[in-house]
Amino acid sequence: MAELTALESLIEMGFPRGRAEKALALTGNQGIEAAMDWLMEHEDDPDVDEPLATPLGHVLGREPTSSEQGPGSAAGEGKPTLSEEERQEQTKRMLELVAQKQREREEREEREALERERQRRKQGQELSAARQRLQEDEMRRAAEERRREKAEELAARQRVREKIERDKAERAKKYGGSVGSRPSPTEPGPVPSSPSQEPPTKREYDQCRIQVRLPDGTSLTQTFRAREQLAAVRLYVELHRGEEPGGDQDPVQLLSGFPRRAFSEADMERPLQELGLVPSAVLIVAKKCPS
Repeated sequence: MAELTALESLIEMGFPRGRAEKALALTGNQGIEAAMDWLMEHEDDPDVDEPLATPLGHVLGREPTSSEQGPGSAAGEGKPTLSEEERQEQTKRMLELVAQKQREREEREEREALERERQRRKQGQELSAARQRLQEDEMRRAAEERRREKAEELAARQRVREKIERDKAERAKKYGGSVGSRPSPTEPGPVPSSPSQEPPTKREYDQCRIQVRLPDGTSLTQTFRAREQLAAVRLYVELHRGEEPGGDQDPVQLLSGFPRRAFSEADMERPLQELGLVPSAVLIVAKKCPS
C-alpha cells in the first residue's frame, strides 16, 4: 500500500507518471521525500523521461500476481484504499514538502551564485594587481634603460675627449714644437695664396658649431672650442658615423662646402679658428682613397 500511495501521491502533485516511477525505482522505494529529492535534482537531465531498462516490479508498488504471491497468500485479501479526505491531506503534505524542497534549492543556488561572484571579484582583483605590477616593472626597466643610455653617452663623450687629448700629446711628442714654429697671424709674412687660409679677423668667438654631412645623407652636429684642431672634428666623425663597432673604418676626408676645399693632413693640426670655421661651418665627409 505504501508504494502505490507514494506513486499516486507524486502523480497527483503534478509529476509525470514516468518520472515518478523512475524516481521511486532509483531511490529504492525509500519514500516520497527521497523520490522528490531525486526529481528535483534531475529535472533538467536530458534523459529524465527515458524509461528504465529493467522491469520495475514491486519497486513501483505493482500488485504481485497470484503466482508471485505463492500458495500461502490469501486470495481474498483486499488492498485498503484512502478516503478522499485522507488523499487530500496527504496531497497537502506533499505539496508543502515540494515547496520546502524548492525553497532549499533556491537558497542553495543563491549561495552558490554569491560564492561564484565572490570568486569572480577576487580573480578580477588579482588580475588587476598583476597587471599593475607588470606596468610598474616595465616603467622601472624603462627608467633603468634611460639611465644606462645616458651613462653610456657620457662615457662615450669622455672617451672622445680623452682620445683627443692623447692624440694631441702624441703629436706634440712626435713633432716637437713644429706646430708652434708656424708664423703667428700677427707676424709679417708672405700673403697666403688662398683667401680661405687667411686668419679670421673676428676672434671674439670661443666656440664654433660644426655640421658634418655624411655620405649616406645623414648629418652630425657638434659644438667645438674655437681653438680645437680640425683633427678633433675628424675623430668625432669617425666615432659617430654609424659603422659597426670593431669593424674596419676607412679613413675619411673633410671637405668644405663653399668654397670647395679638401683639408689636408697638415690642416688637421690647425685650429678651427685659423681655418675660418668659426662661428659655424658645414663640412662634407668623403671617402678617402688609401695612398
